[in-house]
Amino acid sequence: MADAKGKNSDLPVRAVSAVVIVAISLTALWLGGWVWSGFAMIVAGGVLYEWRALVRALNPSPLRETAWTLAGILYLAPAAAMLMLMREGERGFADVLTLIALVAAIDIGAYFTGRALGGPKIAPAISPSKTWAGLLGGILGALAVLTLSAKLSDATPAWWQVLGLAVLVAVVAQAGDFFESWMKRRAGVKDSGKLIPGHGGLFDRVDGLIAVSFLAALLAALTVL
Repeated sequence: MADAKGKNSDLPVRAVSAVVIVAISLTALWLGGWVWSGFAMIVAGGVLYEWRALVRALNPSPLRETAWTLAGILYLAPAAAMLMLMREGERGFADVLTLIALVAAIDIGAYFTGRALGGPKIAPAISPSKTWAGLLGGILGALAVLTLSAKLSDATPAWWQVLGLAVLVAVVAQAGDFFESWMKRRAGVKDSGKLIPGHGGLFDRVDGLIAVSFLAALLAALTVL
């Protein structure tokens, strides 16, 4: 009962923080150019700062800490670069907004389906709340956004392509969430930081987006090669 009251009392703070975050993000995305690029770099830099704080909590050797920092840069830089490059395209605003909506739909679908259906956990030792039913809900959320995006852009992909992409993106987004949860569990902390009142750190909020953006960057690089 005390936990429930704590969550309810925290709800107004979480709501206000969410509105502010969305407003700032959408404004930067709408303006595009150096504003969006600067915003993406600031977020990536903030996540890297939290990444290094989590790593330091593990008390690694100097060599392992350096290796973890390099790994963080190699993970975050392509993701941030992809978000910046996508915004520069002909449909830049719509493309990035679709990507963000895709990850948000996966999170929302997974959360509500997981809570409603429960069932077997995917990896309880890492994230006790994540269930296979939740993953299915995330896939359905991704499928809804991809279908709507195809209709709005007059694209005509085959149904199996849309379904395959929905599954891939949902799995990758959830994997990004699991990876961040694993880092926090190893570091012995609940949140990656305290920057956002009621929400924790930047890494807590963009773990799935980073993973999906990294995948997009990887696929784009493979296409060029």
